[in-house]
Amino acid sequence: MKIFDAKHIKNVVLLGSHGCGKTTLAETMLFEAGLIPRRGRVEDKNTVSDHHELEHERGSSVYSTVLHTEWRNYKINIIDTPGLDDLVGETVPALRVADTCVLLLNAHHGVEVGTDLVWEHMQRYDRPVIIGVNQLDHANADFDSTVAQAKDHFGTAVTVMQYPVDQGDGFHCIIDLLKMTMYVFKDAGGKPEKQPIPDSEKERAEGLHKELVEKAAENDETLMEHYFDKGELDEDEMRLGLKQGMMKRTCFPVFCLSALRNMGSGRLMGFIDNVAPSAIEMPTEPLVEGGTLACSADGPAVLFAYKTVIEPRAGHITLFKVMSGEVKEGMDLVNDDTGSTERINQLFIVDGKERKHVEKLIAGDLGGTIKLKDTSTAHTLHAPGKAIKLQPIAFPEPRLRLTIKANELKQEEKLHAALLEIQKEDPTVVLTYSRETAEQLVGGQGELHLNLLKWKLNHHYKVDAVFGSPRIPYRETIRKPAEASYRHKKQTGGSGQFGEVHLKIEPWYEGMPDPTGHSVRGKEVHDLPTGGVLVFYNCIVGGVIDNKFMPSILKGIMEKMEKGPLTGSPARDIRVVIHDGKMHPVDSNDISFKIAGLMAFKEAFVNAAPQLMEPVQEIEVRVPADLMGDVMTDLQGRRSVVMGIESQGRYQIIKAHTPLAELDRYSTTLRSLTQGRGSYSECFHQYMPVATELQQKLVSGHLEEEISV
Repeated sequence: MKIFDAKHIKNVVLLGSHGCGKTTLAETMLFEAGLIPRRGRVEDKNTVSDHHELEHERGSSVYSTVLHTEWRNYKINIIDTPGLDDLVGETVPALRVADTCVLLLNAHHGVEVGTDLVWEHMQRYDRPVIIGVNQLDHANADFDSTVAQAKDHFGTAVTVMQYPVDQGDGFHCIIDLLKMTMYVFKDAGGKPEKQPIPDSEKERAEGLHKELVEKAAENDETLMEHYFDKGELDEDEMRLGLKQGMMKRTCFPVFCLSALRNMGSGRLMGFIDNVAPSAIEMPTEPLVEGGTLACSADGPAVLFAYKTVIEPRAGHITLFKVMSGEVKEGMDLVNDDTGSTERINQLFIVDGKERKHVEKLIAGDLGGTIKLKDTSTAHTLHAPGKAIKLQPIAFPEPRLRLTIKANELKQEEKLHAALLEIQKEDPTVVLTYSRETAEQLVGGQGELHLNLLKWKLNHHYKVDAVFGSPRIPYRETIRKPAEASYRHKKQTGGSGQFGEVHLKIEPWYEGMPDPTGHSVRGKEVHDLPTGGVLVFYNCIVGGVIDNKFMPSILKGIMEKMEKGPLTGSPARDIRVVIHDGKMHPVDSNDISFKIAGLMAFKEAFVNAAPQLMEPVQEIEVRVPADLMGDVMTDLQGRRSVVMGIESQGRYQIIKAHTPLAELDRYSTTLRSLTQGRGSYSECFHQYMPVATELQQKLVSGHLEEEISV
């Protein structure tokens, strides 16, 4: 396998909405370079990129796939990504290690919802961008409208490098504004014939060429001086200016493509070779502990693991980018995240499902290895010596959380093991366990994401999983004081059980004064694990209850607070005063006073105007301005309190407080209301009282559930 130096390695990620032709373009680039004998088709399930059985079943990309092509003494590493936002866990790692983004637009749909969504992720990584207007051979292709939409959505940096002649069914000509040449393709595509620009197009071409020259010149003072002196820049000067503009993100060059008919891909690859920056030309990488790491072949060996793949026979495959130095088989590298030492036993590059052995990889290149015992996605490995840790990948938080359990109890352990394996491949699958509701929760990016998770469990791990809506973690409290007493007496021969407790309970609030009318002998403040406070007062006088039984009374009360009388939800923010009672010199013991304390508390709680509390989330909904009305109406129907609205470019940000119970599958509803363009985030705000009617309904439902059990 040929080894390329760092200057001749380019890493690009193909991005865009579902159906814009990313996989077809990747296939065409490999074919055009002569690395595959014929082009596969997504419909025929024989492309290099979409090789997984799930992708064959769905007819679209589900995983990001690494490929490479060689073009005019350059190596281009290509990462083909899915176009659906639910699969963003595949896109974000690719953005993290790519040096240039190739954003494909569908010439007959323009800037789609999926394009806007992927653009939001691209913005976080500040990478150079090339825009490819694809499918110009479609009957309804409209290049000018697509470019106008791109400028409207992405700004004036969108710069036309090429434009089509006779787009649509008869598309076969592209005018290149850098070379001022017309490329004429045969019906089968491939290598074009270069022809002079026809007279009918000269005026338009010269006008756009002037705009391109000005865009190139504005990025460098020397080039600007040359442009003022000569009124023109030569081709090399324009390439230099365009590269600087791409790196500053003031220039997003636009190319013309028909990936299906192999038109324009060669020119795009030539531009990637000659103009798109290599890893060693990109800004230095920030380190967690401060400072930066330069991508240099002469630096220390540093790898960044950006993806983990689990295959039945090969086990764990770690895909990485060489961030510095060079890596050879047999090297020992330190995992800075775990402190363990890893041996690189095998080294290879990846082309879809194929792995090709290499002796070494140098700075800027992408590769893979197997059987690293303690390395996960986003870990940094480096040569022994100085500690080096790169910034990790920022994966998005789950948008949808559901309960998950095995359909058969005997498969629960197998299900949990499978979920842990899947999480290693896809960190956007988030597993949590709710102790209060005793539910295993799985979080994902949406309905599709979790449906694909279920497919994997069924087909790969032979586990039948069942999803459901999570229970809401309600809380219970009281609104007024109440008193109660309980005598526990049991005689079964020999020593019996006896304990009597008199207590008073009150709603607790911060800064509450000590109780009056009682002699306080002890006070304990307990921060409860489920939130809130229990304040426990010992006000016993005359020794009617021995101090040694106080912990047992407290234990009984706290046990009942874990499962409150209303719905079995934890109770909170209550003050308990133990002020009287009785004991027996022989029959009193810890269990007696625990039961007496529990039952007295339960009776008092029911008489203290019990109140059910629900968790309320603070949410931010990001929605296109023209669709805000439907979203606002839906939020009001979810008992939301709108706190404010802010403008953010083309979007409105709605800030609201919404009960958690009303947010079940909200991400799915929001996508439906906004054609996929809306998004939201949430965090816990506070517990708030439940309305009386709803409380009665929830309490009745809990009683029915207990009776049925």
